[in-house]
Amino acid sequence: MSRTDSRELLRGTLRTIVLKLLAENRRMYGYEITQQVKERTGGTITLTYGALYPVLHKLEEEGCLLTETEAVDGRLRKYYSLTPAGTATAQVKVAEFERFMAAMQALMQAGPGIANQKH
Repeated sequence: MSRTDSRELLRGTLRTIVLKLLAENRRMYGYEITQQVKERTGGTITLTYGALYPVLHKLEEEGCLLTETEAVDGRLRKYYSLTPAGTATAQVKVAEFERFMAAMQALMQAGPGIANQKH
């Protein structure tokens, strides 16, 4: 998959990815989120800060996230965690995504593959 293709697919799922990671890890900071995504996908998906932070800020505006700033090694680090509304949203978004993935899996497995079609 090219980088352009993966960015296009990622755009529609980034919110769900962030909510899922925060639901599992209680609280995280931006770099930590990017590294978790990279590790879990074997480097197939890499989040840029330019994509991640607008999503974090939007979720915060919507009341899904709380932020805490702490000094770590002389630098300020902003941690994100889910509010009760964020936890509920995470559950809904993950369930929606799982249904979508199951539907896509069924669609991709049905009928002859693209390579097997005659032109």
